Amino acid sequence: MHVNGDPVATPAEADHGLRLLDYLRDHLGLTGAKEGCGMGECGSCTVIIDGRAITSCLVLVGQVLDAEIRTVEGLAAAGHGPLQDAFVARQAVQCGYCIPGVLNSCAALLDRDPDPTDAQICEALDGNLCRCTAYNRFYDAVHDAAAARHPNGAGA
Repeated sequence: MHVNGDPVATPAEADHGLRLLDYLRDHLGLTGAKEGCGMGECGSCTVIIDGRAITSCLVLVGQVLDAEIRTVEGLAAAGHGPLQDAFVARQAVQCGYCIPGVLNSCAALLDRDPDPTDAQICEALDGNLCRCTAYNRFYDAVHDAAAARHPNGAGA
């Protein structure tokens, strides 16, 4: 297992039945993913597993032993990038509880599609609940981040 680009010692077999969310938080000290509903419905625990945004409360450690996992801490490892900067500029962050999952969902989308449509952003955010801010700020921030990543045109 690799987490945020770094190899992680193979978890003990006794830990294979732990939820990935608990392993990241309690064993690796990566607390960005949050416990929300515990049923994969709210998105606050979303991480990126092999390029896909996945709710870590529904994944067991034993299922991802050979996976590349990226958490919100991994997104921030090199400092704020265009996505985080856009969320701040658009005031898309209120209480912050959902934001790690939202950022991971948006980052996975931008990795797949450098210039997503509103419909694609809506689909990417489908499993992320936010009760504090207007979702249109998320959309605007993703479009801003896409433009910042590719100032001469998406994918160009």
